[in-house]
Amino acid sequence: MSRPMTDQDIDIKAIFERAGGYSPSCLPFIRDGLAHTVEMVHGQAGSALLDLEDEQRHVSGQQLCLGLRDYAIQRYGLMSRVVLNKWGIRSTKDFGHIIFAMVEAGLMRKTEEDTLADFDGVYDFDEAFADPRLEPAGS
Repeated sequence: MSRPMTDQDIDIKAIFERAGGYSPSCLPFIRDGLAHTVEMVHGQAGSALLDLEDEQRHVSGQQLCLGLRDYAIQRYGLMSRVVLNKWGIRSTKDFGHIIFAMVEAGLMRKTEEDTLADFDGVYDFDEAFADPRLEPAGS
């Protein structure tokens, strides 16, 4: 019988390197941004849904990209793009590479319908993070 896997057993740096050389420093942002997106999509009860089956709290790649954009703007404001770029994230496809690497490592789950293509071109970073003060969250 094997013991359960812990965070110390997971080589986050290797996971992010295999994903495309992204900084492991973005992991808390991705995890918190996912929780933010679940709450956006499923309402205030979204955080309570974390104990339910994955299908009941699933978000699509496009929804996740939009949620991560909203979360970045809330958290980093005008510096959002700079922070994401520092981690190596320059497009929505980069979010997809990170998410699918986390899925492969067993840190996240996906449905049969989810593909990397779901993250391709959801929005342009130059436009999405040009000046978040001009566009309210959720629009």
